Amino acid sequence: MTLTPLEYFSSLVRQDDSIPLFESALALGQDAQPDLDLSACQIEMDTLALKLKQRLPPDASHIQKLRMLNHFFFQELAFAGNINNYYDPDNSYIHRVLTSRRGIPISLAVVYMELGQQIGLNMKGISFPGHFLMKLSVQSGDIVLDPMNGASLSREELEERLEPYLEQQEYGDELPLAAYLRAAHPREILTRMLRNLKAIFTDSQRWQGVLEVQERLVILLPDEITERRDRGLAYANLAEPQAALDDLEAYLALRPDAEDADSMREKLPELRHASRRPN
Repeated sequence: MTLTPLEYFSSLVRQDDSIPLFESALALGQDAQPDLDLSACQIEMDTLALKLKQRLPPDASHIQKLRMLNHFFFQELAFAGNINNYYDPDNSYIHRVLTSRRGIPISLAVVYMELGQQIGLNMKGISFPGHFLMKLSVQSGDIVLDPMNGASLSREELEERLEPYLEQQEYGDELPLAAYLRAAHPREILTRMLRNLKAIFTDSQRWQGVLEVQERLVILLPDEITERRDRGLAYANLAEPQAALDDLEAYLALRPDAEDADSMREKLPELRHASRRPN
């Protein structure tokens, strides 16, 4: 039996301890390109990894591997940030990033980390505020990297990047840096990728895109009822009142005292009326 894209995605992210990050992130591209050949993209990645692996000396250290990966990724393959069109949704779809060699920090990191894993580097993502990062643990400590250019970031540089966010959240003068450098779980990384797309589609009022993202967020975060609320709002904007009603009523049943509960309730009479109309 052939799985639908959402069924396939659900099968990938079901178990916390076995989510394949690259494959799951790649699968998001089926929303942008329904006939996407996921196997071909995976083969392309495996081919690139093999090309790099064949250059490595048998006794290469983690540092040597990292240097060669950096050169291969940023110099030879010419991956880089899409500075000129940063908010293009294509920057979040891995298959498009593989083709264009352009992306945003989190999508570049997913590709980079997959190559790293295939040459024996246990790369981890860091869900840093404002700019996704990566790290590699070695004997001397953690090497924190910027996925836009492969630069290794010092503690001072990281604190400088973090400071504006701490000020916004009123943490005061103390910089709790370590809390922001923990390894991100694949579920967190996929959530961040989807929420990036959600923001882009919402800002441009592309409600079908919002709905597709929300379908995946509901699967990825089954306990986050706010994602179901947002799916309901997408349905409402797409003139699908019954589906919108189901989601918003489910939200209000679990969050009757939420700050936005009254505004959600105000939408229900119109949705109920619309859902009774003949087709």
